[in-house]
Amino acid sequence: MIAVITGLAAEARIAEKLGVPILAGGGTPWGAELAAEKLVAAGATALISFGLAGGLDPDFRPGLIVVPLAVVEAGRIRPTNAKLAHALGGWSGGMLAAEAEIVTAAGDKYALGRATLCGSVDLESGAIARVAERHGMPFAVLRAICDPCERDLPPVASAALDAKGAIAIRRVALSILRHPGQIPGLIALGRDAARARAALVRRVFELGHLGGVL
Repeated sequence: MIAVITGLAAEARIAEKLGVPILAGGGTPWGAELAAEKLVAAGATALISFGLAGGLDPDFRPGLIVVPLAVVEAGRIRPTNAKLAHALGGWSGGMLAAEAEIVTAAGDKYALGRATLCGSVDLESGAIARVAERHGMPFAVLRAICDPCERDLPPVASAALDAKGAIAIRRVALSILRHPGQIPGLIALGRDAARARAALVRRVFELGHLGGVL
């Protein structure tokens, strides 16, 4: 049984049409690991990391779909499964870097891309890859680029989610009140996130039900 782990509740709603069990991990590595373990305990035999990613390659624009060849975490490379990747539309976008915290500064994104040779980055895929390795099961990643590497993320990006992967409205409002200068960046992020979500919706529509893949 294939199961899907997302960071955000909104991503989980997009993935529902894949017709497989889904859990949102709240946008943190430890939350993703807990969600993946819960799905394994419920009978999952393959795991997919699904949602948004940051761009590390200047050519990776908002809305680009990536199905990475491998996930790189702390210098370790964990290859994704060829059959699962094919079911998600085929490998694309090179490798993905797994980080413990959001990479907010453009300079840090460029540096991470050069250091890891990765084109994209997220918070959940490394934890999901570790759970898959722990249980000897295949995994793959389907992500859409949200923020491009040349753009700094606004401060609110680091505090926008609650433990269930939903927008924490109070935290967002407080962050904007404290740092009103981030509003243009927040508008740009919202525009890019909309492009990324639309790309995921299109890919999910193209893929249809994944229940019979493995």
